[in-house]
Amino acid sequence: MTDPSKTAAPADPAQPTRVQVAGSAGTASYEVFIGRQLLGELPALIGSGVKRVAVLHPEALSATGEALRADLAEQGFEAIAIQLPNAEESKTAEVAAYCWKALGQTGFTRSDVIVGVGGGATTDLAGFVAATWLRGVRWIAVPTTVLGMVDAAVGGKTGINTAEGKNLVGAFHPPSGVLCDLAALDSLPANDYVSGLAEVIKAGFIADPVILELIEADPAGARSPRGPHTAELLERSIRVKADVVSSDLKESGLREILNYGHTLAHAIEKNERYNWRHGAAVSVGMVFAAELGRLAGRLDDATADRHRAILDSVGLPLSYRGDQWPRLLETMRVDKKSRGDLLRFIVLDGLGKPTVLEGPDPAVLLAAYGEVAK
Repeated sequence: MTDPSKTAAPADPAQPTRVQVAGSAGTASYEVFIGRQLLGELPALIGSGVKRVAVLHPEALSATGEALRADLAEQGFEAIAIQLPNAEESKTAEVAAYCWKALGQTGFTRSDVIVGVGGGATTDLAGFVAATWLRGVRWIAVPTTVLGMVDAAVGGKTGINTAEGKNLVGAFHPPSGVLCDLAALDSLPANDYVSGLAEVIKAGFIADPVILELIEADPAGARSPRGPHTAELLERSIRVKADVVSSDLKESGLREILNYGHTLAHAIEKNERYNWRHGAAVSVGMVFAAELGRLAGRLDDATADRHRAILDSVGLPLSYRGDQWPRLLETMRVDKKSRGDLLRFIVLDGLGKPTVLEGPDPAVLLAAYGEVAK
């Protein structure tokens, strides 16, 4: 991996930063735009030869979705808006089928484009619909949350949830472009903003320690979209993910490191029927992974303790219900990283040194969970 700490900031802060995501496995490369007032870039990303555009948006962003549809209509596209349920409620087979029906009734062809506007759940669903309609049409992500910008919208992993677990049905289908308009974060509820910081902090621990240093120097600033380092924190996090997915689109090896903290996190989310914010679950999952690494003799005490200090400084949770361990363990056995009956976890051998821990001793697992149980 390249060293994101050596990436220079753009010379003109008024211009959007562009992060290139290289194509692989027969997919085209694309750019992630980071800045403010970026919707003017959308028509160019959609491109010529496109007749129809479907704007998928959650109910909470109905005004935004309709305004975007109207703007695209003025640009000459046949634009429709498809309203989705909010958050994880949109990531179901039923909602996907509703979208397919709308596309069919509109006469959507392979030369048309889907635009997903919203948080990570919306872009996951929009990308999955794009991947499955006519065996794949182009789509563009317009994430409106921290989580969507630094994680869900970059990398081409799309999917829906089932009763058995999160993201178990999906496809690798990279977008044609991603517009991360930081202005969208100004009106984001504080808890949603802070939740997204878990993925930012994750990027710091697995690849770019400068992220951790910026947050430690100003935790209050990190909690605000108007903080002095907001753009840099998001850009660094996006570059970490872009670097990884450029090398491993389909999670055949390196990409697994992006799941640091996610094995337990997904189990917590399912246990809470997706009423917990993803970032809150990832925060607990990272504390667990740090303790697992420490108990397995892989991670030093200082780095393990640093997880708790940084996550707590921005207001993220560090613990979960102790009586739920048997249910969580059963859910983790069907996690995407598991192989047969072999549980696999991403842990750290040190700061910025993620690795896989296979088949840990059940007693070590239980002891690690004991450190996060309340």
